Amino acid sequence: MKKTVLLGALTVAGLAAGASAAATLDDVKARGSLKCGVSTGLPGFSATDANGTWVGFDVDVCRAVAAAVLGDASKVEFTPLTTQTRFTALASGEIDMLARNTTWTFSRDNDLKLEFTGVNYYDGQGFMVPKDLGVSSAKDLDGATVCIQTGTTTELNLADFFRVNNISYEPVPIETNAEAQQQYLAGACDVYTTDASGLAATRATFEDPAGHVILPEIISKEPLGPAVRHGDNEWGDIVRWSLNAMIAAEELDVTSANVEEKAASDIPEVQRLLGTAGELGAMLGLEAGWAKAIISQVGNYGESFERNVGEATPIALARGLNAQWTDGGLLYAPPFR
Repeated sequence: MKKTVLLGALTVAGLAAGASAAATLDDVKARGSLKCGVSTGLPGFSATDANGTWVGFDVDVCRAVAAAVLGDASKVEFTPLTTQTRFTALASGEIDMLARNTTWTFSRDNDLKLEFTGVNYYDGQGFMVPKDLGVSSAKDLDGATVCIQTGTTTELNLADFFRVNNISYEPVPIETNAEAQQQYLAGACDVYTTDASGLAATRATFEDPAGHVILPEIISKEPLGPAVRHGDNEWGDIVRWSLNAMIAAEELDVTSANVEEKAASDIPEVQRLLGTAGELGAMLGLEAGWAKAIISQVGNYGESFERNVGEATPIALARGLNAQWTDGGLLYAPPFR
């Protein structure tokens, strides 16, 4: 009897989870827009331009999902979130997905019940100091005041690094990157620590970027990527494969400029990616040309990287670990088959 009741409860729970997963896609389609959580402002990754339009590398992930689901990359409602509010906003259903320079960790995956759908930027935590401070290594920061965003992996990594190296520091808690920049430039802290990409993005906005040094130490692994709610499996698949489509397109040399030409390709994986062969779109509950819409409207991974944070931009990030696996990086999309 107890076994029958338990199995019945599990079945109901499973059906509820399935209904919830399907509901996100249905809600987005019915609403006609995607609700995406982003940072409160990090140049190159997610920030508003002079016209008030959201742009950036993380923003492009949101726009890719909108293109896949709605056929229009512009159909996104952006919600700026702090480190303190981002997970609550996702769990409560205020947003459909989170694309906010957020690190995939064990506890966030299993305790906070987030479902990370991939890595769009492989990063690590670093330190930035004024050049006049005369410091060349993070190990020379004994007694320093450090601006640190609370509720982040950065906060925990900082404590570990200073403890292991038997040096001390005084934390200066901040909530947003804008507040950190203000405090750091005002001299309220000697050091600003966050993901190295975030330091480069922040430094690029300074009047005198050359007056600030990013120290050589990288003290952590920070795989950054989009997330959805646990149990939202069907929706998670759409977000996951939208990112993978951008990665695979770069490897297969499919760009926003040549996607129409490539649609006539006789290469099987290109055909499956662009929907001219196979039924991959139907498996996701999407149109056959879902990935083609992403590439034509947003571009492939490399195009997005170079446009937003690449070496020709003020952020000036090299591809590094974020190069394709064929070029010595970690970027690798599973097969489209």
